[in-house]
Amino acid sequence: MSSVAPPDRLIDDDEIMGNPQPEGNDADATMADGNGVSDDSSEEAEDDEEEEKRIREGFIVDEDDEEEEDDDEERRRRRKRRKRRHRRREEEEEALEEDDLELLEENTGTSFRNRLTRLRRGREGSPSVASSRRKQVVESSEDDLDNDDDLPQVQDIQRIWDDERAGGGREDEEDMDDFIDYEDEEEGAGAMDEQEREERRKERKKLERQRRKAMGSRPELAGIDANAWDEIHDVFGDGHEYDWALEGDDELEYDERSKPEMKYQDVFEPSEIRARMLTEDDDLIRAQDIPERMQLATSSLSPNATLSLHQNLTEADIDDAATWVTSRLSSRKTRDFFSPDGPYQSYSEALVLAVSYALRFLFVHEFEEMRARVELISLSELWRIYALGQKYRSLLDRRNALIASYARLNVEDEYFVQSIRPKIECVEMVADATEWLSMKCKVNKQDSFDLHFHDDEDLDRKRKTPSRISAYEVAKKSIVARLADGFGIRPHEVVQNFIANDRPNFVEDQELNPVAFAEQFTTPESVVSQAPEEVLRRARMILATEIGKDPLLRQSMRDLFKTEAQISVQPTDRGVNKIDEHHPYFNFKYLHHKPITQMLDSAQFLHILAAEAELLVTVSIYLTNEAKAKFERQLNDAFASDSYSDVARSWNEERSRVVQEALEYHLIPIGLKWAREWLREEVEDALAIHCGNKLKERIDVAPFITGDAQPGYTPSVLAISWGKGDPQKDAITLVLLDEMGRLREQVKLDNLVDRDYHDEFTDLLKRRRPDIIVAGGFTMATAKLSSRIKEIVNGKTSSADAEGNISGWGTEPTNEQVFDIPVIYVNDEVARIYQHSRRATEEFSTLSPIAKYCVGLARYVQNPLNEYAALGSDIVAISLEDEDQHLIPKEKLLSALERALVDVTNKIGVDINRAVTDSYYQHLLPFVCGLGPRKAQALTRKIASIGGNLVNRDQFIKSSLLTTKIFLNGAGFLRISHDTELKPTKHRHADDDVQDPLDDTRIHPEDYELARKMATDALELDEEDIHDEHPSHVVSLIMQDNDNERKLNELNLDEFAVSMYEANEDRKRHTLNVIREELLKPFAEQRAPFPPMQPWDVLTMLSGETIRTLRMGLIISVLIFRIDKFSNAVMVRLDSGIEGIINMEYMSDVGNVLPQNIVKKGQTLQGVIVDVKLDLPADHFYVELSIRPSDLNQGDGLFRRVKRDEDWNTQQYERDLELQARKKRAETDRTRRVIKHPNFHNFNATHAENYLDKQQRGDVIIRPSSKGVDHLAVTWKVDDKLYQHIDVTEINTGQGTVLVVDDKHQYADLDELIVNHVQATARKVEELMAHEKFKQGSEDELHLSLKNFVAANPAKSIYGFTLNRKKPGHFNLCFLANKNATVQTWPIRVTPESYCLFEAAVAGVPELCDAFKVRHLHQSQNLGATGAGGKTPYGAGVRTPGRTPGHTTPGHLSVRQVASRTPNPYGGQTPAIGFGGNVPTSSYAMPPSQPLGGQTPSAFSRPPIAQPPPHVPPGMNPQRAALIQNSNGWGSGGW
Repeated sequence: MSSVAPPDRLIDDDEIMGNPQPEGNDADATMADGNGVSDDSSEEAEDDEEEEKRIREGFIVDEDDEEEEDDDEERRRRRKRRKRRHRRREEEEEALEEDDLELLEENTGTSFRNRLTRLRRGREGSPSVASSRRKQVVESSEDDLDNDDDLPQVQDIQRIWDDERAGGGREDEEDMDDFIDYEDEEEGAGAMDEQEREERRKERKKLERQRRKAMGSRPELAGIDANAWDEIHDVFGDGHEYDWALEGDDELEYDERSKPEMKYQDVFEPSEIRARMLTEDDDLIRAQDIPERMQLATSSLSPNATLSLHQNLTEADIDDAATWVTSRLSSRKTRDFFSPDGPYQSYSEALVLAVSYALRFLFVHEFEEMRARVELISLSELWRIYALGQKYRSLLDRRNALIASYARLNVEDEYFVQSIRPKIECVEMVADATEWLSMKCKVNKQDSFDLHFHDDEDLDRKRKTPSRISAYEVAKKSIVARLADGFGIRPHEVVQNFIANDRPNFVEDQELNPVAFAEQFTTPESVVSQAPEEVLRRARMILATEIGKDPLLRQSMRDLFKTEAQISVQPTDRGVNKIDEHHPYFNFKYLHHKPITQMLDSAQFLHILAAEAELLVTVSIYLTNEAKAKFERQLNDAFASDSYSDVARSWNEERSRVVQEALEYHLIPIGLKWAREWLREEVEDALAIHCGNKLKERIDVAPFITGDAQPGYTPSVLAISWGKGDPQKDAITLVLLDEMGRLREQVKLDNLVDRDYHDEFTDLLKRRRPDIIVAGGFTMATAKLSSRIKEIVNGKTSSADAEGNISGWGTEPTNEQVFDIPVIYVNDEVARIYQHSRRATEEFSTLSPIAKYCVGLARYVQNPLNEYAALGSDIVAISLEDEDQHLIPKEKLLSALERALVDVTNKIGVDINRAVTDSYYQHLLPFVCGLGPRKAQALTRKIASIGGNLVNRDQFIKSSLLTTKIFLNGAGFLRISHDTELKPTKHRHADDDVQDPLDDTRIHPEDYELARKMATDALELDEEDIHDEHPSHVVSLIMQDNDNERKLNELNLDEFAVSMYEANEDRKRHTLNVIREELLKPFAEQRAPFPPMQPWDVLTMLSGETIRTLRMGLIISVLIFRIDKFSNAVMVRLDSGIEGIINMEYMSDVGNVLPQNIVKKGQTLQGVIVDVKLDLPADHFYVELSIRPSDLNQGDGLFRRVKRDEDWNTQQYERDLELQARKKRAETDRTRRVIKHPNFHNFNATHAENYLDKQQRGDVIIRPSSKGVDHLAVTWKVDDKLYQHIDVTEINTGQGTVLVVDDKHQYADLDELIVNHVQATARKVEELMAHEKFKQGSEDELHLSLKNFVAANPAKSIYGFTLNRKKPGHFNLCFLANKNATVQTWPIRVTPESYCLFEAAVAGVPELCDAFKVRHLHQSQNLGATGAGGKTPYGAGVRTPGRTPGHTTPGHLSVRQVASRTPNPYGGQTPAIGFGGNVPTSSYAMPPSQPLGGQTPSAFSRPPIAQPPPHVPPGMNPQRAALIQNSNGWGSGGW
């Protein structure tokens, strides 16, 4: 295909936007091609002036009528040829597929994709108007025009729109418009005469001229006549001679413009977009002027954080929200502030007011944290208020949705409006009210109730109506509803009586007793008459359902469960055996009647749920009998009648049944389900808060400081690690970080003993002078490293042992240089995560993992908060609560840990300029109030775009770095440190370059005036004194004043605060205190000093051992590595690497015995822990043990036993103990049999089946029997998941032991039993399974196969075999006589020597088939149904196998006679008793077939006519298949 564009190509971009052509060259421009030469085959037009004039006026000159008639046929032929060419060209272009394009590009080096894509796009259409018009022109020129003589050339046609796009007009456009219109008219309105056509042209030309006049003229074209244009055209051409050279660029430009805008969603995977926070939700979070954490439904640390859809509270909602939140703040607050005898009952209104202020800041003004501390509320309670506020917002959304749905019902329900709606205070009540309204309205107004929430996608779509109708709905629509109304009181009135202290509704008594009253509603004329008792039952069901679904009554039941419920735990059969006294679940194994209120303070309930998930226990939550009886009694009182007549008592009994049914089927189940989930939520929340507090303890500490350093100073750190401490593999790695956290030096040393390495280490200390040395590692060898470092730092040295190993470090004092550098251990849990993290690879790609580990240690010492904040979502991997943390859902744990990070980060503030330049320090920025990962990312990018450095906080607003609410949230925590030399920056106003000392304090910008006022008053200055200075100049003066503390303390802040409150009601007393402290010490260190690690913490970090694993009295395994002959002590090592010692007095009970006489080096023995010695300053950790027999004999069960819960079911525990002891004694009494046989195993039935599951068919297991010591059980594999268990009785006779299976099968030993019984039976089974009539699968599948065959062949009958899955070792013979019959099934029992069809035994499968056919024929004749089946089911038309082809006649010798002695498959002698002896033969007088095992005797011969064997069936042993083939089983005849 040529690369030259076809005539119908789209107009190129340079043609669209190119220079306009002069008006005077209309005819030439229309008729000429790109080279100025016409390619028209017709004669040239005559130079007629009148014709040219008419052309300039916008007409195309028509030929004479005679010529038009003559050429009419010619034009049609041309049009057809053009259409064919156009269609062929399109097919060729469309046929060029992707592979063709790749091949063309590969061979020519030219890209055809853009050009061809552009062509295809041109045909399909373009969104622009110009494109569509161009398409119209092209199509007209190809398909619709009559005469090529009048056609303008293609390129000139493509130029006709140029002037229109350039804003001018040309007459040739008029000509072309007329030309197109002419053809359109000729096709669409052929009957129009010439005059009408001309009038229409004139009208369109007039409109076109008006349009062009409005667009303006082209002055550069004025004054050029047609002759001038002819000369210009002759000299310069039409400007398109070199279009071929620009074609590629034009197409490329066109493609770039026509391509859709590329978005990152088209390039990156959705998971990567989420990880980079580039989703639409992320953009929305960044843009909204709302704190980021308040926009999220989950923690901002979570990689799956989602956007919250809750609406913010309004001022109208604050009072209700404050009351709702305060009542749920904590039980202590409720008790102290709202109980009548509470110590702070008088401050209850003040507490509600404080909560309303907090909610107003949180959800109205959208402040993430209150800057002013309210004395009534602690910081932890403020977070609780925040969480409850979120829940209230959710409740408000759902409650509003419920009210809107009720309004759509267009019904009036006084009970709902006055009683239910005002008391909806939880989402459970919203759900209850929804269900109640649905129940009430569903009967009369189906589908009218439809609840819509804010996240419903399509509110107008129709929902499918449930097809099931409840019994309540059926009864409610029947006459039974009238009987329910006869109970004298409506259900909601019962609930009102129950809730109210008095009794506003009374019962109307009936004159008849319930049964007599119910007889009126039995409707005897109905099809199914109902007894009065049944009608009464249905009426009770109606009332019980309506009472049980009442939202107020359900809430009362939930409140009752919340306070009065109890929990009991019962172990399952599996749990009884698995949960022993040392199991962690033993604590609650027999928990009994534990109050639910006592489960809130621990994680026990979460462990119970985990045990239940493991199917070890069952959990029961229930009401106490007293609470349940009280509730039932109150409900009965609200429902019962006060009359004392017999009729009233009868009705009260019916009402009591209604109450019992409502409790049993509705109220108690809903309360139980809610209590379970509520308790789980409460415990998870409490445990998450506990983990958050643990994290806060670790991060709310200042960097480590030496004695003379100022608080807040960041030290330089030298981190050292020996890794796992292997002298042959691990080197000592040293990493030095300076005060700014930058890596300054990284060194590796083989040891610290050799002089060269020793000098290199000391030289490093001299050069760098670190403030602190940190030691860390993964084994106890780290303690030796720390000890050696302390020796060098303190001026001591050591010599290597004989082998030069570090493990032989010894010390001797010398006069080495002494360094005053502390050596400490630090918690390395963050460093262990960091060394393998992607962050470490990005920051220090060249460092080894141990060096990265050292970087983590050093950073932890410099700023623990920064290290934990940098973990991100991996922070959940930190172990804060060893036993319970894994029970907390990840999202809850992340939220709790994030709150701890937010608290401490805002406590110390973030230097915004450092955060922009330091990517590691930048991890703190998302935890500033108002910010988050997305907003922090956007903020740093904006600051970097204006120069990367801020001078004052005003720039956050002036430079549009933060929105208003975000600025108000975070301004007080974003500090701007003072720079002595201000760096030049761009895009900054002159007045922005002024630093403000208040920007480096915790004082919020809205309180700057207060700070300046306090500084002015403290310095006793007037406004005139500082008029020309910066507003914060006085702040600088008071900060630099040596006596500033006295001057500020002399201010009367209380009076100042009172005056502010009286003037503007501003509560600023606490704020004034904060301002005074900040003026004295800006951003003073408020964190606790860096805590040293405790000895047990160090031991756990290095070895993994804890106080629990090294408790005194535990027995552990130790390895002897040295015997000290001088002290007669034995040095041992635990598996964890901790060393231990066994002194001579703990070696023997008989006195002091030399250790060499008792133990030896390298021996492993058990020892009892006597004591654990921990000497952290000396880095000495060891365990003292005892190996005396008297100590070991006592065991350590008492020390390992898990403590039982106080609420313990002792009786059940003792009963289970007794039952277990009885079973154990029975197992002990039943001695384990030991039989020397390769197939014998001490298995039970389940173990045997599991063992045989992967074996082949016919494999056998012999095992003990549960029937006694004189029984054996034989299990063999019949098929996959099918096993036969044979009970074998051992009978001792005078001649020996006989193994009896049944009366006909007795064997002398196990070998004979296996070969002559099991394997013989297996052979029979496999022989039948190899038959063509055998169907693998279930019996139902065989039935379906038979039915399908008969349906396809109505004149035939069919039969088949399948395994009997219910009786292993048996088969089912299923047959279908004809299409009108049913499938019948006959049982087949398999014995070692025959198949038994009912009681008839046959030797082989052909004989079995014959026996079946004879029996079936006999039954058919006896039943007189010879015509029923059409034919005897001989297997779909196969002739009756009277004589089996290739075999002997059935009934005689289908299986060959073999030698009388059976070979022993185990190589022993042939058994003397019964082995190959008299075995019962079949009813066909057949001798037993050749048993399997061993080699085939020579007398065993092949059939006379050998047939090719089919494939071996799956799962069949190949040797058995060969035996079956050689005997009689795989011939082709007879089956």
